[in-house]
Amino acid sequence: MQTRYITLFALLGLAACVAPPPPPATKIVSAPPLLASPPPQPLTGDWNDWPFTPGNWTYRRDGRNSIAQFGAPGRNATVNFRCDAQNRRVTLSREASPREASAPSARMVIHTSSMTKTVVATPSDAHPFYLGADIAATAPILDAMAFSRGRVLVDVEGQQPVILPTWAEIARIVEDCR
Repeated sequence: MQTRYITLFALLGLAACVAPPPPPATKIVSAPPLLASPPPQPLTGDWNDWPFTPGNWTYRRDGRNSIAQFGAPGRNATVNFRCDAQNRRVTLSREASPREASAPSARMVIHTSSMTKTVVATPSDAHPFYLGADIAATAPILDAMAFSRGRVLVDVEGQQPVILPTWAEIARIVEDCR
């Protein structure tokens, strides 16, 4: 009887030494080809009903000046709102395509709940691919932007409109420049 157990243990021991079967071959599935995203559809109807441009406002001071930026995290700001306290000017700049940013100037239209203002935007010296407009710190459009009911639209020819939420950062920049 002992021999039978020894034989059984020997067979079990040998069975334990056998390599496990190879795993089944993984099936390689190729990713679908990347399609170019379609151009954004033009927005129609009342601009007050358009969705906000994705992003958040940030604010910071750098010496005597301050800047509020709006944009999606991890990307360049879509809109910069900078106070030049010494010259009492606010510069509103927005991201633009290389073609528009290389043009000598473009019309920038600012819509608020109480007024609309057209300003001339020129390529930014500090940031390529941005168009900016200098606005006097006492200009009524700045108050209209700070107190607009919920949103401000910044529209530049040839670009998708930017619909900004009216957070406190706009008012802070205006106050810093006055």
